[in-house]
Amino acid sequence: MFKWKEYYFLYIFILLASVAFVFWFFYNPVKDITENVPGLDNRPAKGLSNEDSIIIGEKFKEYISSFETLLTGKWPRFRGADIDNINKEKIKLIDKWGASGPKTLWKVELGDGHAAPAVYNGRVYVLDYDERKKNDVLRCFSLESGAEIWRRWYTVNLKRNHGMSRTIPAVTDKYIVTMGPRCQVMCCNPVTGDMLWGLDLTKEFKTEVPLWYTGQCPLIDNDIAVIAPGGTSLMVGIDCATGKVVWQTLNTDDLKMSHSSVIPMTIQGKKMYVYNAIGALCGISAEGADLGKLLWKTKVFNPSVIAPSPLFVGQNKIFMTAGYGAGAIIIQVNRDGDNFSVKTVLSYKPSEGMASEQQTPILYNGYVYNIQPKDASATRNQFVCCRPDNFKNILWTSSTTERFGLGPYILADGKFFILSDEGELTIAKLSTTKFEVLDKAKIIEGHDAWGPLAIADGRLLMRDSKQMVCLDIQAK
Repeated sequence: MFKWKEYYFLYIFILLASVAFVFWFFYNPVKDITENVPGLDNRPAKGLSNEDSIIIGEKFKEYISSFETLLTGKWPRFRGADIDNINKEKIKLIDKWGASGPKTLWKVELGDGHAAPAVYNGRVYVLDYDERKKNDVLRCFSLESGAEIWRRWYTVNLKRNHGMSRTIPAVTDKYIVTMGPRCQVMCCNPVTGDMLWGLDLTKEFKTEVPLWYTGQCPLIDNDIAVIAPGGTSLMVGIDCATGKVVWQTLNTDDLKMSHSSVIPMTIQGKKMYVYNAIGALCGISAEGADLGKLLWKTKVFNPSVIAPSPLFVGQNKIFMTAGYGAGAIIIQVNRDGDNFSVKTVLSYKPSEGMASEQQTPILYNGYVYNIQPKDASATRNQFVCCRPDNFKNILWTSSTTERFGLGPYILADGKFFILSDEGELTIAKLSTTKFEVLDKAKIIEGHDAWGPLAIADGRLLMRDSKQMVCLDIQAK
């Protein structure tokens, strides 16, 4: 039998257990927690964050107040003055580097990217991104010394995505137009750096920023900046003096901005802007009463990623290529009065003929030159030649020992200057019968040297993902 003390402790235990159970049952552990709703953390509402706070070109710094130069060479935009990637200056260039090797005149450090320079009257212009300060920067350098003359910039948040800056400015005597990684267009005075106007395509036209950021290079045609935003307008013409949109092509098919650039062509007696958007290859009137009118389009060639630009190859034909297995297509533009139509002449896989993943081929004197993509089977990454009437017949290749990856190339003084994507520069003789190496040298120790080359005043500009280098390539 239990004694009274034992009953007492049992009753106390039962009472305490009961109280604890009641407390646990009615206790609300989340009564002081509030719902996490937008605005409670004092952050800006969606749509009023970084993009709405961007002030294009808001900051400026001058380093040289009275810059003077006697240089007059020009590489004023993507693929040069004639948009053919051919330097036509009457300057004799080297065939070989000589005993002392390549002569580097200067080099500058850049943010992660592939944006290449434009050159105009002794000034070098390049878009750069300062990752630490989150600034999209237009920088102006001396072609002779590499000294920075001025810079203009604004703040925009980016994250690394196989580089950041990718585009080449367009420059004239009066204007320089740039397009930043997130589709902000800026127009300045090319000498003083004075800000003229800015336009945010994502706000004005609801442009969708392309994967890996903007790759389209702006075009200036008779003081009109020609841009293909996608979004609400497929293409627009902007007065460089005022920043006003003077014509536009409505985007009825909801085509998207690609990495390809707008190329002016005259086909069937009609000047037009040809652009390969994500969704269709298009031709837009570039003159006359129907300026800005969509003349034709074709959705036959519709890859999801497009970097090369359209290439006019004569006989009213356009060659278009892309990477990631897209191969290439040749179309013919026909005309009946004011009406235009498009016919597919040839379409093939990258293993069946000339194709490109990143760079736009060069057409010169009835032959086309190009670096093959990595999925071109036996010719992958090789420099090749063919005729525009038979793109499936490769006339010669640089051979399996001379591969260049995604690197750029340029034609000047009867020679090709070809940069591998690992920074080795090859000088090759212009030929329709074989690939002949004249000399080669490792110039840059970095990687992803994809930015297009520029030549002006006997100087060659190149870059990898981190730096820009200027070489003296004048023959002695």
